[in-house]
Amino acid sequence: MRIGLSIDDRGLAHGDLVAELRDAAEVGFAGFWLGQHTAGDALTSLAVAGSAVADIRIGTAVVPTYPRHPLALAAQALTVQAATGNRLDLGIGTSHRAIIADQLGYSFHKPARHLREYLTALRPLLRGEVVDFHGETLTAAGRIDVPGASAPALLVAALGPVMLRIAGELADGTITVWAGPNALEKHIVPELHRAADDPRVVAMVSVCVTADAADARGRFVAQFGGAGNLPSYRAVLDREGVAGPEEVAVIGDEESVARQLRRLVAAGATEFIAVPYGTPEEQLRTRNLLAELNTA
Repeated sequence: MRIGLSIDDRGLAHGDLVAELRDAAEVGFAGFWLGQHTAGDALTSLAVAGSAVADIRIGTAVVPTYPRHPLALAAQALTVQAATGNRLDLGIGTSHRAIIADQLGYSFHKPARHLREYLTALRPLLRGEVVDFHGETLTAAGRIDVPGASAPALLVAALGPVMLRIAGELADGTITVWAGPNALEKHIVPELHRAADDPRVVAMVSVCVTADAADARGRFVAQFGGAGNLPSYRAVLDREGVAGPEEVAVIGDEESVARQLRRLVAAGATEFIAVPYGTPEEQLRTRNLLAELNTA
């Protein structure tokens, strides 16, 4: 079972982030992932912290596409590769209308078309190739050359059928969120395999090892229950047949959590991005179990 660790870096000083990455490497996690939130820039943080800590893969889960032109993102990602010995998994996604349109002012019209055109330009740029692409949603002409950098693995946050097919055709796989075993087994994995032979299915899961699962689940609802109102998340929760994200969070004692993670593997997850949740004591207990279960 291949398990990477994701943390919320909002409020963390740079030295604390390096310490988190070093701890993740020392206990043997398969990777260390950051999201692009309202804190610092995820790729810049990974470049600096990753250059200080070797022997662990680093990744973004995820960087939104709209605010970064493919030429700009390719330059940034390849710079991270050069700085860290080519250990980056680049996770990208279209994000949500509430962020892209309402916050940033970009058009969110036909996001699947945008994603296809974005990947059509980005993938060859990451390989150092010359691109001359003129689409409906973007133009990209040029080449990025960063000495010592190779193309990072490219993963796409995808949940709907069209996005999954695009991820299978034009990337190395997908990063899922709020997807339980039913959604993985009956929807996500089959759709992805229609477009790809051996895709990565990276399941992002919130995990809490606790003595009181009901209480932890209630706290989870209070903090994250609103995520179920976003259309793409609502759709995957409906496919799972659950009311909210608290029902796909992996919560319980050590035996229960291990069993739930194995069920996700059986459903088609090839690896995990685990997000520990709970009190400091619960998060420590969670990290200890996840490090024990990680086999890569």
